[in-house]
Amino acid sequence: MQIATTLDKPTRWKDRAGRIASALVVLFLLMDGVSKWLLIAPVVEASAQLGYPASVTRGIGTVVLTCAVLYAMPRTAVLGAILLTGLLGGAIASHVRIGSPLFTHVLFGAYVGVLAWGGLWLRDERLRALVPIGRPASR
Repeated sequence: MQIATTLDKPTRWKDRAGRIASALVVLFLLMDGVSKWLLIAPVVEASAQLGYPASVTRGIGTVVLTCAVLYAMPRTAVLGAILLTGLLGGAIASHVRIGSPLFTHVLFGAYVGVLAWGGLWLRDERLRALVPIGRPASR
């Protein structure tokens, strides 16, 4: 594949920035998923406050870890981002339902989603071609 070997400077910085943003998302998801799997007390308590019993915490952790793995792998990154968007939508809905603070809790899922899709857009040339944002490249 010639695209990967002949990256020009603008594409190289996009790739690096996208990988950094994506790595932050993956690290957050891994931390969240593992903490749910280990049934750490504050995580179980937070889930209970959202209305989720402790019996489903590991299942949610499995979904989070699955999204993280799919998103981290280049061949399945778009599928991972789509599934992650659904997961984050559920998190947003859960916080809206209990009346959590808007900017710190409710919109946190949106922040992670924007970072995930932005990172993927920056690191995946196919996605940039599909969703052209910004000025067209001058030739």
